[in-house]
Amino acid sequence: MNTGVRADGGFVFRSEWSQLPAAPERVYAVLAAVEDYPRWWPQVRRARRLDETSGELTCRSLLPYDLVFVMYQELEDPARLVLRARMTGDLNGTSQWTIAADGDGARAVFDEDVSVGSGLLRAAGRLFRPALKFNHDRMMRAGETGLRAHLLSGA
Repeated sequence: MNTGVRADGGFVFRSEWSQLPAAPERVYAVLAAVEDYPRWWPQVRRARRLDETSGELTCRSLLPYDLVFVMYQELEDPARLVLRARMTGDLNGTSQWTIAADGDGARAVFDEDVSVGSGLLRAAGRLFRPALKFNHDRMMRAGETGLRAHLLSGA
């Protein structure tokens, strides 16, 4: 997992989940079904579809604060296995999944470029960057573990 801090205080994250136990197309389908994330990703507490191209997510990891943001689909490309969304709310910016073959399974790369939206969280972000990075890394590790179990269960 790689993390960077932009000059304006925003964050750039990259996580790579290698050798996932399913075909790339299956991993893409699971990651495209954002409303199902709470079934396998513990820190995604709630996902609710607003319309055909947007939904609201509530996430919480170690920090005692729920992140609530709306995701707007920008790209859903099953041929290239790419998903990209724009976010507004407690997180503002973009996120993208890129899925590819990896041995007998798949690799999913998650890129996120965000700034913190709320005043309280923005202030905490300036003071507690290491804690926010740790929180994000923990959430991504748990997501990878949950996705692996979900794929192996055949759900």
